[in-house]
Amino acid sequence: MVSLLLPAQQVSAGQAGWDALKNGTAYVIMRHALAPGTGDPANFDVSKCDTQRNLSDQGRQQARETGNLFRTNGIAEAEVFTSAWCRCRDTARLLALGTVRTLEPLNSFFRLQDRREPQTLALKNWLQARTGDKPLVLVTHQVNITSLTGIFPKSGELIFVGTGADNSLRVIDRAMVAAQ
Repeated sequence: MVSLLLPAQQVSAGQAGWDALKNGTAYVIMRHALAPGTGDPANFDVSKCDTQRNLSDQGRQQARETGNLFRTNGIAEAEVFTSAWCRCRDTARLLALGTVRTLEPLNSFFRLQDRREPQTLALKNWLQARTGDKPLVLVTHQVNITSLTGIFPKSGELIFVGTGADNSLRVIDRAMVAAQ
């Protein structure tokens, strides 16, 4: 059986993740910006934002400032994929790094834990098959990031993940803009 968790290895140099993202040896997986609460309401419908937990004003500002952090570090444009949940789509859009596309393996499985392993495997397979010349940014949920990396990210946290020659994943760095 292949383990889906990664050891939480972090390089202390704050520039390591940005450099790896720019040179194509890493991608960013980001937890959506601040959306107070846990999970979604009982009447949740993925196609209706008013039935979901959404970004607060601070979360929207956090997402915009995170986009500025990318630009400050030399990344003005990226391939951006997101969960279908409104808080993720809004975070991805507010980063203002390029066209935002939905990717099913990034959808939350918080309520459907039996989806954890197959969905994480689908994401790993997608990442291994992906080709592209722009930096890659994935916006998703805590459960997805924890399943892939073993890290319990804070709202708005960026996890820089690299892929080894054997397709193993390793955490290179972490960054975050605090919600004000």
